[in-house]
Amino acid sequence: MAAPVTASQIEIVKATAPVLKEHGTTITTTFYDNMLEAHPDLKNIFSMTSQANGRQPRALAQSVLAYATHIDDLPALTHAVERIAQKHASLFVTPPQYDIVGKHLMGAIGQVLGPAATPEIVDAWTAAYAALAQVFIRREAQMYEENGSWRGWRRFRIARKVAESENIASLYLEPVDGAKLPAYLPGQYVSLQVKPPGLAYFQSRQYSLSAAPREEGDYYRVSVKKEEGREGASPPGVVSNLLHDELQEGAEVGLSHPQGEFFVDPKDGSKRDVPLVLISAGVGATPMMGILDAVAGKGRPISWIQAAMEEKKIPFVEQVRKVAEENKDTVRASVFLELGGKAGSYKGFATGYEGRIVLENLDGAKDLFVQDGRTEYCVCGPEEWMIAIRKGLVDMGVGQERIALELFDTGDVADDA
Repeated sequence: MAAPVTASQIEIVKATAPVLKEHGTTITTTFYDNMLEAHPDLKNIFSMTSQANGRQPRALAQSVLAYATHIDDLPALTHAVERIAQKHASLFVTPPQYDIVGKHLMGAIGQVLGPAATPEIVDAWTAAYAALAQVFIRREAQMYEENGSWRGWRRFRIARKVAESENIASLYLEPVDGAKLPAYLPGQYVSLQVKPPGLAYFQSRQYSLSAAPREEGDYYRVSVKKEEGREGASPPGVVSNLLHDELQEGAEVGLSHPQGEFFVDPKDGSKRDVPLVLISAGVGATPMMGILDAVAGKGRPISWIQAAMEEKKIPFVEQVRKVAEENKDTVRASVFLELGGKAGSYKGFATGYEGRIVLENLDGAKDLFVQDGRTEYCVCGPEEWMIAIRKGLVDMGVGQERIALELFDTGDVADDA
C-alpha cells in the first residue's frame, strides 16, 4: 500500500501544475519513448496509432495535469478515473505494470525538467503517482473479480460480416469455446485484439456492442467503421482495415470481457417512464443501437436523433425503422444528412432534415423532452461535435449531469461546456 500523500507534497504537486501544463506533452512523449524501448512487450497494450499521431501522449499529459490540479479534490476526477479504469480492465492491465509506468514517468520528469526537478518535487510526484496507482489497482481488481472466470483474451470466431452502410460493417462474434457469454449493459464495449501482418506485436481497439444482450449468450455484435485515412492528416486505420478487408468469416480474434462506464440499464425500474434521447453522428450510432435495441418496448419514451455525412453512410437504417414502427407510441426517430439525399424521404422516421444537427430545428417536447427535468441524454460522435451538442442542450436548460458523452478516442471529453 502506498503511503498517504502529505500536505506539503500536495502543495508541491499543485504548485508544479503550471510547469506540467507547459512541458506536459514533452514529458509524456519522452515517457512513452523510454518505456516502450525498455519494455517492447507493452506495445501489445498501447495503440501504436495513438502513439504515432501523438494522441496518447497528449491525453496522458491532460490527465496528469488534471490530477495535479485536483489532487486535493479527487471526487472531481471520479468520472475520468472510472473511464480510465474501465479501459485498463478491458486491456488486462496488471499491478506490476503500474510500477513500470511510475518508474519511467518519474524518469521522464527528471529528464525533461533537468535541475528544476528537485528531489522534493520528484518525491512529491512519486508519492502522488503511487497513491493514484493504488486507486486504479483497487478499482480494476474489483472489475476483474466481477468478470468472474473470464480473465485474459478469449478467442472468438467471426461468424458473419454484414454491411451496415458504405463504410460500417457488423461482425457477429461467436466464442470458440462454445461457452455461454455473460450479459453486458447496453452502451458498453469490448476490446478486440488482432496481430496485423508485418507487426511484431498485437494491437487492440475498443468497439461498442451494437446489439442488445442476448439471453442465449451465443454471440456478441460489434460494428466497425473502416478508417481510410486522409492524405497528410491521418493514416488508414490498421485494425479497422484489417477487419473490413482481410479477416473473413471463420477468422479468429481475441476479445475482452465487456467494459465501459457509458451505458443504460434497461432493468432499472426507477427509469421506467424517464425519457431517453440518443444523439449520434456517424459511427457514434453503434452504442446507441445497442441501447435502443435493449430499451425499446419497455415503456421509456425514446428519441433517436442521428446525423451522417450522406445517405450511403447512415448505419442501421432498417433496424431503427423497424424499432420505430413497432413502438410508435414510445420511439421517435429523426435523421440529418449533411450532404446529398433527402432526409425527409426516410419512411418510419418521424422527421428528417438536410444539413447538420441543429437542436433548435427539433421539437423541444417530442424530440428532446426538454420540459421533463428527468430526461437523460446519450451523445456519441466526434469530440468537438459532442461538446457543441452538450452546450446546446445546456443552453436549453438541461442539466449537464444528465448528459453522457462517449468518446471513441484516447483520453476524455473536456469538462467545460
